[in-house]
Amino acid sequence: MSFVPVSGPATFRPAEPPRESTIEFTGDRRTIALGVRAAMPALGRALQDGGAHPSVGLLAGAALLGVRLVGDGRLAPSPDGRGWELDDLDDRDEERIETLARTRAYGDLGVAAARELVHDVLRAVADSLPHAAPAAPGDAPRRRAPDFAERVRRRVEERTARTARGELPELVRVSLRVEADEEELLGGRVRLVLQVHDEREPLHLCDAAALWTDEPEVTGFGPRARVHASIALRRAADAWPVLDRFLGLSVPDQITLDGAEVADLLEHVGALRDVQVDVHWPRALGPELTTRAVLDRREPRDPELPLEDSPFSVDGLFAFSWQVALRGDPLTKEELDALAAATTPILKLRGAWTIVDPTTARRARKRLIRRASGAEALGAALSGVTELPSTEGERATDEVIVGASLLKVREQLLAAPTRSPLPAPDGLPAELRDYQRHGLTWLADVTALGLGACLADDMGLGKTITLISLHLHRLEQGVSGGRPTLVVCPASLLGNWESEVARFAPGVPVRRFHGTARELGGLDPADGNGGFVLTTYGTLRRDSSALAKVPWDLVVADEAQHVKNSRTSTARALRTLPSRARVALTGTPIENELTELWSILDWATPGLLGSRQAFRRVWAEPIETGVDPAVTQHFADLIGPFVLRRRKSDPGIAPELPEKTETDHLLGLTREQVVLYESFVRDTMARIERLPADDPQRRGLVLALLTGLKQICNHPAQFLKQTDWGAQGQSRVRLRGRSEKLELLEELVGTVLAEDGAVLVFTQYVAMARIVERHLTTLGVPHQFLHGGTPVPAREAMVRRFQDGEVPVFLLSLKAGGTGLNLTRADHVIHVDRWWNPAVEEQATDRAHRIGQTKPVQVHKMVTRGTIEERVAALLERKRSLADAVLARGDAALTELSDRDLRDLVTLREGQRRAAYLADLESE
Repeated sequence: MSFVPVSGPATFRPAEPPRESTIEFTGDRRTIALGVRAAMPALGRALQDGGAHPSVGLLAGAALLGVRLVGDGRLAPSPDGRGWELDDLDDRDEERIETLARTRAYGDLGVAAARELVHDVLRAVADSLPHAAPAAPGDAPRRRAPDFAERVRRRVEERTARTARGELPELVRVSLRVEADEEELLGGRVRLVLQVHDEREPLHLCDAAALWTDEPEVTGFGPRARVHASIALRRAADAWPVLDRFLGLSVPDQITLDGAEVADLLEHVGALRDVQVDVHWPRALGPELTTRAVLDRREPRDPELPLEDSPFSVDGLFAFSWQVALRGDPLTKEELDALAAATTPILKLRGAWTIVDPTTARRARKRLIRRASGAEALGAALSGVTELPSTEGERATDEVIVGASLLKVREQLLAAPTRSPLPAPDGLPAELRDYQRHGLTWLADVTALGLGACLADDMGLGKTITLISLHLHRLEQGVSGGRPTLVVCPASLLGNWESEVARFAPGVPVRRFHGTARELGGLDPADGNGGFVLTTYGTLRRDSSALAKVPWDLVVADEAQHVKNSRTSTARALRTLPSRARVALTGTPIENELTELWSILDWATPGLLGSRQAFRRVWAEPIETGVDPAVTQHFADLIGPFVLRRRKSDPGIAPELPEKTETDHLLGLTREQVVLYESFVRDTMARIERLPADDPQRRGLVLALLTGLKQICNHPAQFLKQTDWGAQGQSRVRLRGRSEKLELLEELVGTVLAEDGAVLVFTQYVAMARIVERHLTTLGVPHQFLHGGTPVPAREAMVRRFQDGEVPVFLLSLKAGGTGLNLTRADHVIHVDRWWNPAVEEQATDRAHRIGQTKPVQVHKMVTRGTIEERVAALLERKRSLADAVLARGDAALTELSDRDLRDLVTLREGQRRAAYLADLESE
């Protein structure tokens, strides 16, 4: 349950029996109730993080105390014999409870109430953790774990008694002890002494020489211990053949290793450990040398060669080098030279002998690992890790120590989001909100270094005005050098950008590079006009060569999720445009998978995250599988300075934004829909189950099944492709009475119009939008429909008419109208069907719920009970709980379900079939 929110309060709900108690975690928008056992991981993390709500801290402390008491054996059967309860608590335990209650009491919760709550949690933990109830009342013995000293005393007594009875240990393990005197060390040699351990009691040991020469009463080992020691020694010799020399001795006491064999031993320590043979080094001789990668700036080859303003635009200016340290203190250049020249792994450094393993010696000889581009160097400096090449089969360390030349830049980047904000540019005839000034400051700092950035604020928080302010700031400060800014955006946003530039940057020239009359003349930086050029992703794809000839100051990718796939021709064309800095604007930096974020950032700051394959291997796969939480933290450190993410719900971001209320309308199916739904599931599943799981045709059938079922849930006419509307707009297709969605839509629209409101109606299917459009026409409701085929001028006219109040109902296809539009006239948003990705739905809703909205926004989501829509709605809610984490892959993931899981997903629940038939009978 890694997604459980622990930032908000938590409430304990006691129950009988206590193991049925639950803990409710309250997040930003929802509450999750978990059983006591299931809540343990979330409580443990909250106690470690230290920033949790006080109620979470109290419950976490009580749960931890309960676990310790259970682990200590303080359990007894409950009076009814069906569960467990704590028992044999002493004064020290009661003192722990009292201390916890006093230190964790908070707000209106006094010490007495906190003490009672702790006791309730302890009862629940005690009854929840054991895996089974007592067999019968009173049968379970009361038990208490002895302390460590008592356990040791008992073991010593048992061993003494076994020895007295002649029951000496026979099963043994062997280990190797390294010894050497000064003369041997000077000659580059050491001695290897064989030791024997009792397999059950490893601290019971003796030298192999004693085992072979002394009596059992002296060594404490039985007569067959020699045989088992010989077997263990042969197994060790298989791992490291040098140990064969022990087997040739009548008494395998010790052998002498020369320098080459010492180096070989260091290479085989891991292999020996695999066969349970440890190597023990004397404290004064152990391998104390360590290596780590140091990242620092390199001098250019030509000292007279001038550097760019930003070092991060020059390849090969940084390098990774190995630093060798003795007990944490780096070696000097002279010591490194001596280490590199040494012919033996036994070396005297700073007056003491040390063992140098071959890996360390190789790194000392080849100190420069490789050069690094500016972006790669900065990425390693921020995350503290990097992927380094292997040398002669070794696995290189990934820890990075940042050199002095990068420390200042790293500190500047880390401080940018929190430092005192810049004032609004003089040429901006508007007041910036505080968070917008902070965004401007951050963008100015990052782009001044020649680096790219991704402004990922929620839709409607003013990313456009922030970017216009950045353009004016760079122009006033002389940073842009009079170069223009290119904005690449969807076609529907051209008019919005044009009007926003005219409004917030009056006097700054703005032109469109779109349509048939495309012109880029007059953009000479010497003119110093520093204007805006607006183009679309489609135009960029067709005419990138012309755009690539202009020396841009900034290139801005608005709605940057359009280039989330770096392999598309649009994304490749975007990378060809020269500029001093790049800025991505998007409310959803991750829509489906982590590589989408890589694509955006790799365009903004090329090389920061490495290649796509390396990114998948180093970052995406460990984060998605959750194998190492530290990787997620390293990744957050790496991208933090380049991605600024603010949400509407964040404190102080948009306190004036009206409330948004979301309502799920659970609807039934008509009898016609039930028949279509079940027959389509039956026929398609029969075809799917005949195909192997890896057949590409199966994936296509699954997608067709999911799409068809969603269409049936919308309206039978959509699934049956009944589009015969007749002449003069008179439909020959009956629409009423066939779908509760259409009936609810009619009711909601009627209510909105009666209140003099305005509504946005979203559907992902143009065919369904046509059905709604035809029904609204029949009702005489004024409306307009925007879809992917709507020309740009018509789109802008539609937005103006809606915002001016001329048309109260705006029908939009989700892909065409779900981003970029400012439709704050609407106070209602209706989602006729559900998209697979919650981020897409939220973007669509944010057309109305954004800065400039003055009325509360009602969001209506239609979901048919018992169908695939209801199961998808549950999946979407779980996705939302994974805030700022990796999202699932939408419908693509569903194609990989097993036949059994897929059938369970799409099967109509029995209750809905019965309800549909009853409703049909009543209507007759």
